[in-house]
Amino acid sequence: MVIWGSGFIATKVGIQYAAPFTFLALRFVFGLLCLIPLVLWLKPAWPSSRGEWFHVVVAGLLMHAVHLSGSHYAQYLGMSAGIAAVILALQPLATAVIAIGWFGERIGRLQWAGIAIGFAGVALIVWHKIDIRAVTPGSLIAVFIGLVSLTGGTLYQRRFCPKVDLRSGALIQFAASLLVLAPLGLVFEDFQVQWSWALFGSIAFLVIFASILGVNALHTLMRRGEATRVTSMLYLPPVFAVAMEYFVFGVIPTALSIAGIVITSIGVAMAMKRSEVPSR
Repeated sequence: MVIWGSGFIATKVGIQYAAPFTFLALRFVFGLLCLIPLVLWLKPAWPSSRGEWFHVVVAGLLMHAVHLSGSHYAQYLGMSAGIAAVILALQPLATAVIAIGWFGERIGRLQWAGIAIGFAGVALIVWHKIDIRAVTPGSLIAVFIGLVSLTGGTLYQRRFCPKVDLRSGALIQFAASLLVLAPLGLVFEDFQVQWSWALFGSIAFLVIFASILGVNALHTLMRRGEATRVTSMLYLPPVFAVAMEYFVFGVIPTALSIAGIVITSIGVAMAMKRSEVPSR
Protein backbone atom coordinates (compact mmCIF):
# COMPACT_ATOMS: atom_id res chain seq x y z
CA MET A 1 0.00 0.00 0.00
CA VAL A 2 2.97 2.30 0.55
CA ILE A 3 3.96 1.63 -3.06
CA TRP A 4 0.48 2.33 -4.43
CA GLY A 5 0.21 5.52 -2.39
CA SER A 6 3.53 6.71 -3.76
CA GLY A 7 2.30 5.80 -7.24
CA PHE A 8 -0.17 8.69 -7.17
CA ILE A 9 2.77 11.09 -6.92
CA ALA A 10 4.79 9.33 -9.65
CA THR A 11 1.81 9.38 -12.02
CA LYS A 12 1.22 13.07 -11.33
CA VAL A 13 4.81 13.70 -12.42
CA GLY A 14 4.77 11.39 -15.45
CA ILE A 15 1.67 12.66 -17.25
CA GLN A 16 3.20 16.13 -17.37
CA TYR A 17 5.62 14.83 -20.02
CA ALA A 18 3.43 12.42 -22.02
CA ALA A 19 -0.32 12.01 -22.48
CA PRO A 20 -1.85 8.94 -20.77
CA PHE A 21 -1.88 6.39 -23.64
CA THR A 22 1.67 7.35 -24.62
CA PHE A 23 2.87 7.39 -21.02
CA LEU A 24 1.37 3.96 -20.36
CA ALA A 25 2.83 2.52 -23.57
CA LEU A 26 6.29 3.68 -22.47
CA ARG A 27 5.60 2.21 -19.04
CA PHE A 28 4.86 -1.23 -20.48
CA VAL A 29 7.85 -1.12 -22.83
CA PHE A 30 10.05 -0.56 -19.79
CA GLY A 31 8.13 -3.28 -17.94
CA LEU A 32 8.84 -5.80 -20.68
CA LEU A 33 12.53 -4.84 -20.67
CA CYS A 34 12.57 -5.62 -16.95
CA LEU A 35 10.55 -8.85 -17.10
CA ILE A 36 11.99 -10.60 -20.16
CA PRO A 37 15.48 -11.19 -18.64
CA LEU A 38 13.86 -12.20 -15.35
CA VAL A 39 11.56 -14.73 -17.02
CA LEU A 40 14.40 -16.13 -19.16
CA TRP A 41 16.49 -16.60 -16.02
CA LEU A 42 13.82 -18.03 -13.67
CA LYS A 43 11.95 -20.03 -16.36
CA PRO A 44 8.49 -19.90 -14.70
CA ALA A 45 5.63 -22.04 -15.94
CA TRP A 46 3.48 -20.64 -18.74
CA PRO A 47 -0.32 -20.96 -19.07
CA SER A 48 -1.05 -24.54 -20.01
CA SER A 49 -4.01 -24.04 -22.37
CA ARG A 50 -5.54 -21.53 -24.77
CA GLY A 51 -8.24 -20.88 -22.21
CA GLU A 52 -5.67 -19.95 -19.58
CA TRP A 53 -3.86 -17.66 -22.00
CA PHE A 54 -7.17 -15.96 -22.81
CA HIS A 55 -8.05 -15.42 -19.15
CA VAL A 56 -4.60 -14.02 -18.34
CA VAL A 57 -4.85 -11.55 -21.22
CA VAL A 58 -8.38 -10.44 -20.28
CA ALA A 59 -7.42 -9.92 -16.63
CA GLY A 60 -4.31 -8.00 -17.67
CA LEU A 61 -6.15 -5.69 -20.06
CA LEU A 62 -8.71 -4.88 -17.37
CA MET A 63 -6.16 -4.38 -14.57
CA HIS A 64 -3.48 -2.58 -16.56
CA ALA A 65 -4.64 -1.13 -19.89
CA VAL A 66 -8.25 -0.13 -19.17
CA HIS A 67 -8.00 0.73 -15.45
CA LEU A 68 -4.85 2.82 -15.77
CA SER A 69 -6.06 4.55 -18.94
CA GLY A 70 -9.30 5.52 -17.23
CA SER A 71 -7.74 6.82 -14.02
CA HIS A 72 -4.92 8.63 -15.83
CA TYR A 73 -7.20 10.23 -18.39
CA ALA A 74 -9.59 11.45 -15.69
CA GLN A 75 -6.75 13.50 -14.17
CA TYR A 76 -5.42 14.47 -17.61
CA LEU A 77 -8.85 15.88 -18.50
CA GLY A 78 -8.82 18.04 -15.38
CA MET A 79 -10.58 16.00 -12.70
CA SER A 80 -9.22 16.94 -9.29
CA ALA A 81 -7.21 14.30 -7.45
CA GLY A 82 -9.74 14.42 -4.61
CA ILE A 83 -12.74 13.44 -6.71
CA ALA A 84 -10.76 10.74 -8.52
CA ALA A 85 -9.59 9.30 -5.19
CA VAL A 86 -13.11 9.26 -3.72
CA ILE A 87 -14.60 7.50 -6.77
CA LEU A 88 -11.79 4.93 -6.97
CA ALA A 89 -12.20 4.36 -3.22
CA LEU A 90 -15.55 2.75 -4.02
CA GLN A 91 -13.64 -0.36 -5.11
CA PRO A 92 -13.78 -2.22 -1.75
CA LEU A 93 -17.56 -1.71 -1.68
CA ALA A 94 -17.92 -2.90 -5.28
CA THR A 95 -15.66 -5.87 -4.53
CA ALA A 96 -17.73 -6.83 -1.48
CA VAL A 97 -20.99 -6.77 -3.46
CA ILE A 98 -19.57 -8.85 -6.32
CA ALA A 99 -17.72 -11.28 -4.04
CA ILE A 100 -20.96 -12.25 -2.31
CA GLY A 101 -22.40 -13.66 -5.53
CA TRP A 102 -19.25 -14.73 -7.38
CA PHE A 103 -17.22 -16.33 -4.60
CA GLY A 104 -19.92 -16.99 -2.03
CA GLU A 105 -18.20 -14.80 0.54
CA ARG A 106 -20.23 -13.93 3.62
CA ILE A 107 -19.50 -10.48 4.98
CA GLY A 108 -20.22 -9.68 8.60
CA ARG A 109 -21.60 -6.44 10.01
CA LEU A 110 -18.19 -5.42 11.34
CA GLN A 111 -16.69 -5.70 7.85
CA TRP A 112 -19.52 -3.73 6.25
CA ALA A 113 -19.06 -1.04 8.90
CA GLY A 114 -15.32 -1.02 8.25
CA ILE A 115 -15.86 -0.57 4.51
CA ALA A 116 -18.20 2.38 5.12
CA ILE A 117 -15.94 4.01 7.72
CA GLY A 118 -12.87 3.55 5.53
CA PHE A 119 -14.61 5.24 2.61
CA ALA A 120 -15.64 8.16 4.84
CA GLY A 121 -12.04 8.48 6.00
CA VAL A 122 -10.73 8.66 2.43
CA ALA A 123 -13.28 11.39 1.65
CA LEU A 124 -11.98 13.44 4.59
CA ILE A 125 -8.34 12.92 3.57
CA VAL A 126 -8.89 14.36 0.10
CA TRP A 127 -11.69 16.79 0.97
CA HIS A 128 -9.49 19.84 0.35
CA LYS A 129 -8.74 18.57 -3.16
CA ILE A 130 -12.35 18.03 -4.18
CA ASP A 131 -13.34 20.53 -6.85
CA ILE A 132 -16.57 19.70 -8.68
CA ARG A 133 -15.93 22.57 -11.10
CA ALA A 134 -13.15 20.49 -12.67
CA VAL A 135 -15.46 17.54 -13.37
CA THR A 136 -16.43 17.02 -17.00
CA PRO A 137 -18.55 14.24 -18.49
CA GLY A 138 -15.42 12.80 -20.13
CA SER A 139 -13.38 12.73 -16.92
CA LEU A 140 -16.29 11.24 -14.97
CA ILE A 141 -16.75 8.46 -17.53
CA ALA A 142 -12.99 7.81 -17.54
CA VAL A 143 -12.67 7.44 -13.78
CA PHE A 144 -15.69 5.14 -13.55
CA ILE A 145 -14.23 2.99 -16.34
CA GLY A 146 -11.07 2.82 -14.24
CA LEU A 147 -13.05 1.79 -11.15
CA VAL A 148 -15.04 -0.93 -12.92
CA SER A 149 -11.97 -2.30 -14.70
CA LEU A 150 -9.83 -2.47 -11.55
CA THR A 151 -12.58 -4.25 -9.63
CA GLY A 152 -13.45 -6.59 -12.48
CA GLY A 153 -9.85 -7.37 -13.39
CA THR A 154 -8.83 -8.17 -9.81
CA LEU A 155 -11.74 -10.53 -9.27
CA TYR A 156 -11.47 -12.02 -12.78
CA GLN A 157 -7.84 -12.96 -12.19
CA ARG A 158 -8.70 -14.55 -8.86
CA ARG A 159 -11.59 -16.51 -10.40
CA PHE A 160 -10.05 -17.67 -13.69
CA CYS A 161 -6.27 -17.55 -13.13
CA PRO A 162 -5.83 -18.96 -9.60
CA LYS A 163 -2.76 -21.04 -10.43
CA VAL A 164 -1.06 -19.05 -13.19
CA ASP A 165 2.54 -18.12 -12.39
CA LEU A 166 2.48 -14.40 -11.66
CA ARG A 167 5.86 -13.79 -13.33
CA SER A 168 4.99 -15.20 -16.76
CA GLY A 169 1.46 -13.85 -16.33
CA ALA A 170 2.77 -10.32 -15.82
CA LEU A 171 4.89 -10.54 -18.97
CA ILE A 172 1.88 -11.68 -21.01
CA GLN A 173 -0.29 -8.92 -19.55
CA PHE A 174 2.30 -6.20 -20.17
CA ALA A 175 2.69 -7.31 -23.80
CA ALA A 176 -1.08 -7.40 -24.35
CA SER A 177 -1.50 -3.96 -22.77
CA LEU A 178 1.28 -2.51 -24.93
CA LEU A 179 -0.32 -3.90 -28.10
CA VAL A 180 -3.54 -2.07 -27.20
CA LEU A 181 -2.12 1.20 -25.86
CA ALA A 182 0.67 1.93 -28.36
CA PRO A 183 -1.71 2.32 -31.34
CA LEU A 184 -4.03 4.48 -29.21
CA GLY A 185 -1.11 6.71 -28.25
CA LEU A 186 -0.09 7.02 -31.89
CA VAL A 187 -3.58 7.76 -33.24
CA PHE A 188 -4.94 10.05 -30.52
CA GLU A 189 -1.78 11.63 -29.08
CA ASP A 190 0.75 11.46 -31.94
CA PHE A 191 2.98 9.70 -29.41
CA GLN A 192 4.44 13.04 -28.33
CA VAL A 193 6.90 12.81 -25.45
CA GLN A 194 8.90 15.47 -23.61
CA TRP A 195 11.90 13.40 -22.62
CA SER A 196 13.26 14.15 -19.17
CA TRP A 197 14.86 12.41 -16.20
CA ALA A 198 11.66 13.02 -14.24
CA LEU A 199 9.72 11.03 -16.85
CA PHE A 200 12.23 8.16 -16.72
CA GLY A 201 12.14 8.18 -12.94
CA SER A 202 8.35 8.06 -12.75
CA ILE A 203 8.16 5.22 -15.30
CA ALA A 204 10.84 3.19 -13.52
CA PHE A 205 9.16 3.63 -10.15
CA LEU A 206 5.68 2.76 -11.43
CA VAL A 207 6.86 -0.30 -13.34
CA ILE A 208 9.13 -1.84 -10.71
CA PHE A 209 7.21 -1.01 -7.58
CA ALA A 210 3.57 -0.61 -8.67
CA SER A 211 3.00 -2.75 -11.79
CA ILE A 212 5.33 -5.61 -10.83
CA LEU A 213 5.72 -5.72 -7.04
CA GLY A 214 2.48 -4.02 -6.01
CA VAL A 215 0.11 -5.83 -8.39
CA ASN A 216 1.74 -9.22 -7.78
CA ALA A 217 1.47 -8.67 -4.02
CA LEU A 218 -2.24 -7.87 -4.44
CA HIS A 219 -2.88 -11.02 -6.48
CA THR A 220 -0.91 -13.14 -4.00
CA LEU A 221 -3.01 -11.82 -1.11
CA MET A 222 -6.21 -12.32 -3.11
CA ARG A 223 -5.32 -15.99 -3.62
CA ARG A 224 -4.81 -16.49 0.12
CA GLY A 225 -7.59 -14.41 1.62
CA GLU A 226 -11.11 -13.09 1.19
CA ALA A 227 -11.46 -10.55 -1.61
CA THR A 228 -13.24 -8.02 0.60
CA ARG A 229 -10.61 -8.13 3.33
CA VAL A 230 -7.74 -7.74 0.87
CA THR A 231 -9.24 -4.93 -1.21
CA SER A 232 -10.18 -2.99 1.93
CA MET A 233 -6.45 -2.22 2.14
CA LEU A 234 -6.85 -0.16 -1.03
CA TYR A 235 -8.21 2.58 1.23
CA LEU A 236 -4.64 3.07 2.47
CA PRO A 237 -2.87 4.52 -0.62
CA PRO A 238 -4.35 8.02 -0.05
CA VAL A 239 -2.93 7.86 3.48
CA PHE A 240 0.57 7.22 2.17
CA ALA A 241 0.06 9.74 -0.64
CA VAL A 242 -0.47 12.42 2.01
CA ALA A 243 2.78 11.40 3.69
CA MET A 244 4.65 11.40 0.36
CA GLU A 245 3.29 14.84 -0.54
CA TYR A 246 4.67 16.13 2.74
CA PHE A 247 8.13 14.59 2.31
CA VAL A 248 8.47 15.25 -1.46
CA PHE A 249 6.59 18.52 -1.99
CA GLY A 250 6.45 19.92 1.55
CA VAL A 251 2.61 19.94 1.54
CA ILE A 252 1.44 20.04 5.16
CA PRO A 253 -1.69 17.91 5.73
CA THR A 254 -4.77 19.68 7.03
CA ALA A 255 -6.42 18.82 10.33
CA LEU A 256 -9.29 17.27 8.35
CA SER A 257 -6.83 15.07 6.43
CA ILE A 258 -5.23 13.89 9.66
CA ALA A 259 -8.66 13.05 11.07
CA GLY A 260 -9.41 11.18 7.83
CA ILE A 261 -6.20 9.17 8.17
CA VAL A 262 -7.21 8.04 11.66
CA ILE A 263 -10.76 7.16 10.55
CA THR A 264 -9.51 5.31 7.46
CA SER A 265 -7.10 3.25 9.55
CA ILE A 266 -9.90 2.29 11.94
CA GLY A 267 -12.15 1.33 9.01
CA VAL A 268 -9.47 -0.85 7.41
CA ALA A 269 -8.78 -2.58 10.74
CA MET A 270 -12.48 -3.37 11.09
CA ALA A 271 -12.80 -4.60 7.49
CA MET A 272 -9.72 -6.81 7.90
CA LYS A 273 -11.32 -8.70 10.78
CA ARG A 274 -12.38 -12.15 9.68
CA SER A 275 -16.10 -12.48 9.28
CA GLU A 276 -17.80 -14.49 11.98
CA VAL A 277 -20.16 -15.80 9.32
CA PRO A 278 -18.50 -18.79 7.59
CA SER A 279 -18.11 -18.76 3.81
CA ARG A 280 -20.36 -21.10 1.90
